[in-house]
Amino acid sequence: MQNAAPLPLTRDLVLIGGGHSHALVLRMWGMNPLPGVRLSVINPMPSAAYSGMLPGHIAGHYARDELQLDLVKLARHAGARLVLGFVSGIDRDARLITVPGRAPIAYDVASIDIGITAEMPQLPGFSDHVTPAKPLDAFADAWAAFLATAPVNPRIAVVGGGVAGVELAMACAHRLPGAKVSVYEAGPEALRALGSGARARMLAHCARLGVTIETDAALEGARAGEVLLAGGRSAKADFIIGTGATKPADWLPETGLDLQDGFITVTPTLQSSDPSIFATGDIAHLAYAPRPKAGVYAVRQAKPLLHNLRAALSGKAMRDYHPQRDYLKLISTGGKNAVADKWGLPLDGKWLWRWKDRIDRKFMTRVHDLPDMPAPALPAAHALGIEDVLGDKPLCGGCGAKLGGAALRDALATLPPPARDDVLSGAGDDAALLAHGAGAQVFTTDHVRAFTEDPWLLGRIVALHAMSDAWAMGATPQAALAQVTLPRQSEQMGARALSEMLGAAAQAFTEAGADLVGGHTSMGAELTLGFAVTGLCAQPIGQDGAKAGDRLILTQPIGTGVILAAEMAKAAPGDVVARALESMATSSAKASAILAPVTRAMTDVTGFGLAGHLLGLCKASDVSAAINRDAVPLLDGALALSEAGQHSTLLAQNIANCAGHITTPPGPRTDLLYDPQTSGGLLAAVPADQARAVLEALQTAGYTAADIGEITSGPA
Repeated sequence: MQNAAPLPLTRDLVLIGGGHSHALVLRMWGMNPLPGVRLSVINPMPSAAYSGMLPGHIAGHYARDELQLDLVKLARHAGARLVLGFVSGIDRDARLITVPGRAPIAYDVASIDIGITAEMPQLPGFSDHVTPAKPLDAFADAWAAFLATAPVNPRIAVVGGGVAGVELAMACAHRLPGAKVSVYEAGPEALRALGSGARARMLAHCARLGVTIETDAALEGARAGEVLLAGGRSAKADFIIGTGATKPADWLPETGLDLQDGFITVTPTLQSSDPSIFATGDIAHLAYAPRPKAGVYAVRQAKPLLHNLRAALSGKAMRDYHPQRDYLKLISTGGKNAVADKWGLPLDGKWLWRWKDRIDRKFMTRVHDLPDMPAPALPAAHALGIEDVLGDKPLCGGCGAKLGGAALRDALATLPPPARDDVLSGAGDDAALLAHGAGAQVFTTDHVRAFTEDPWLLGRIVALHAMSDAWAMGATPQAALAQVTLPRQSEQMGARALSEMLGAAAQAFTEAGADLVGGHTSMGAELTLGFAVTGLCAQPIGQDGAKAGDRLILTQPIGTGVILAAEMAKAAPGDVVARALESMATSSAKASAILAPVTRAMTDVTGFGLAGHLLGLCKASDVSAAINRDAVPLLDGALALSEAGQHSTLLAQNIANCAGHITTPPGPRTDLLYDPQTSGGLLAAVPADQARAVLEALQTAGYTAADIGEITSGPA
């Protein structure tokens, strides 16, 4: 009996924003996904800050990474694609979400959890001189920058005397004991949302910390080092924090959804006026039961939201969300102390901060500790050798999924040599070389197992990866054909994915001066993508021209293999993954143009790792090489992941491929020399007297290029 095939995909669910509700939805979805649904999440950053711990971070109690919701890990856990970008609109008729810089993203059901900002752009100078407390990530970045350059005894102004503003003011005063911190409240009274007991305790803590509160002090503008207040008054300030406004996204009115003061009006099922679009968290207005903007409501909306999203996608009945009438407010007071506000009780003390800390850490644990779903057990009766092939980790994507070097050489050794006069080279070089008039045409192909759930990003990176063989030979890409295997899915969803992939690829080919002219598609077990590429050059560059004394120039940092492997294991920090993908999406066209006129030999660094491709160049040129291991540029986080034991499934084969040819101390940094790269950089042997100029030109062009060693005499 054959194993059951994965069920086909039929619906697209898109989560817009990485707020608290959506973070919990991703966690719960990963525990019990709905078959047939392709899940996507769109957020500007690979992580999102948790609001409950922000004042503690400002006060110095939490490190930045302790308050970050890692959306990359949550997306991997949920089997979702993460799109890094800002949403700028929704076409409800076409059911398309606009993200500038990439193809629109289609949806059948969408949910919005984008939070709010504290901006007041109508006030003169606000955008240039005031730091809004929301979005939280931008505020935390601005605070870190201010701390690094703050003058002695700085002046800090907080605009808005609500709970958020006063709590942040006390956090600033605790972090910078010599600071003069002032709160400016437009109304006649600060902390109006609190009961009398809690308000009195908060004011007492402000007095203890030297935080002053000025009422009837509406902000009318700002300029460098100064806040402008009503009545022609002003006050000096080195850092100005804005908390007095709650502003939704500017693009929401263009959607045609029913809004209340810019916030999305929702029903008890958390659906907007368009039943296919849900909203949650601060961006949602509960018209049937209005509540203040507070994270506690966002957290408690997650379960009913998940249920109703699944119901909308599967035709089941929905449930109403009933918000609690009130909630316990635990407000930190600078140090590890807190005030509680509920039922008018004046509770205050360190024990309340410890309680708040436990609540916050419990929430973060829920979104950080993501259980692994057990792999299907092997049948009781199975062929010998299956365990050896499976290994102890899932098969990597990208170039980490290719056949090892030794097996590939054995297979290629059986091919006959070229019989045609116009086929100038056979298997083994970066690309086949064909006679073409007075010059030459290169012909190459690359095909990879998907390493990201995002078809658009996959399309761009694989296109660049496929062109790198042509660039390594000094050729200009000419034309390309695509080979696509799509997981089984509906015709509509297949067309959506294909359109995104090929659209991004076509853009990459066009940027390189090439045309994507067609290809072939098929349905299969999983997503794979490849391109056959031709290119033209007057004089091709091979791997066989390196001479002793040449400097070895590497154009991009290495480490994509270990980072992608760690991402699959939910062990790579989101910002590390995002920077690796950004590096992989960098074209080598300019690097090739800089190197081609001067290099003697060149190759691209891909699946066999830096060591394997350098070995190939040395063998072709009948030379050796000496590299400075510490000079090899590494992607951020790659060494730490290697030191933690993360590695690609191809690492062992790559090490074996170089056995007997490379002498270097073993260890995590050495392992990175064998790390398989997807869309890696170029490696060139450049005459020593031209190396400095070439390196400077590459760095000016934006590459993280480095001189990593030299060619030496003697066989490899």
